[in-house]
Amino acid sequence: MKTILNKSAATLEVKKSKFHSFLVPFCEFEESLNDLKKRHPKANHFVTAFRYLNNQNQIIEGSSDDGEPRGSSARPTLRVLQGRDLINVGIITIRYFGGILLGIGGLVRAYSEVANLAISKAKIVEYVDVFEWEFEVGYEKVREVEYLIKKFDILVVDRGFGSLGIRYVIRDNNDKIQKIKEIL
Repeated sequence: MKTILNKSAATLEVKKSKFHSFLVPFCEFEESLNDLKKRHPKANHFVTAFRYLNNQNQIIEGSSDDGEPRGSSARPTLRVLQGRDLINVGIITIRYFGGILLGIGGLVRAYSEVANLAISKAKIVEYVDVFEWEFEVGYEKVREVEYLIKKFDILVVDRGFGSLGIRYVIRDNNDKIQKIKEIL
């Protein structure tokens, strides 16, 4: 499975209809959709598709045609995400109707093409399970912990004072977290 490191966008015009597609990390999906609806109040459709892993490592998928003919827009967009084996992402495609009906086949091609364009502009990486671990160390170990965090390039979510010394909350892949646990 793969995921994205950055947001990306693409635009496509087909018979005067404009399609603007935005690929976002799933954690920003709802916020991005609300923001786009505010910024594009005259858009005719906001077609969405997403895929993410839940807490039980199950793939959850969803999509919405938002008024387009059933199966003509959201399902093809979701198929693009599935075909690229992307996870923890969402696509929002805004359509401004150009006055010419595209038909089901034309809509399928347009939504699939603009989704592929947005994905081609994103930085795609292999998906790695990310875990969060909270721990506390005495002041005498802080230097060693800071060295390990820097050496393994681990994300520190929070760092603060605890009852024994310094409290850390780190988030990264399981291998890196296990290395820190073994050393501590």
